[in-house]
Amino acid sequence: MLELLTGGGLALAAGLNAFIPLLAVGLLGRYTDLLTLPAPWEWLTDPWALAVMGLLLLLDVVADKVPAVDHLNDIVQTGVRPASGGIVFASGATSTTVAMPDPDLFDERVLVPFLLGVAIALLIHLIKSAVRAMINLTTAGLGAPVASAMEDATAVALAAIAIMVPILVVAAVVAAIVAVIVALRRRARFRRRQLRT
Repeated sequence: MLELLTGGGLALAAGLNAFIPLLAVGLLGRYTDLLTLPAPWEWLTDPWALAVMGLLLLLDVVADKVPAVDHLNDIVQTGVRPASGGIVFASGATSTTVAMPDPDLFDERVLVPFLLGVAIALLIHLIKSAVRAMINLTTAGLGAPVASAMEDATAVALAAIAIMVPILVVAAVVAAIVAVIVALRRRARFRRRQLRT
């Protein structure tokens, strides 16, 4: 069960930002004892892989804060975020972590967790892209940097929670759903008031 929560939390983060969970898994696997990657995923700890992921993260963070450029970035990321989600789900769900000392749910199967991660990250990416387009439209682009910063912070928090305390992934998902429902209701009330005036 914890394997699903760890992998799922990392894939959720990848749907928001492809490189934050990849870099988290790679850095923790290389420099700490908090996460030990199995052999097929050890390449994530290679210094060259970490450097490339760091550079791509920097480019993504900057591009995602600029209105209009963020839309182009989302188009490009439609392939990248799901692939990242598959990688981090499969690597995270099969890694030894402080919360999961003996992962055995997926054993030697890599395709199933990879495909689960792809599906989760793609779904989150599509939702994020649609919400971001709405934010850009309703705020004339001024909301892009704020929304992007919130997405990045959420991706960092999800990656940390997924690795350190995977059971909290459930609470994070529930909290996110409640926040979205509250925001949608407020938006609907605001629109109804505008229509009356």
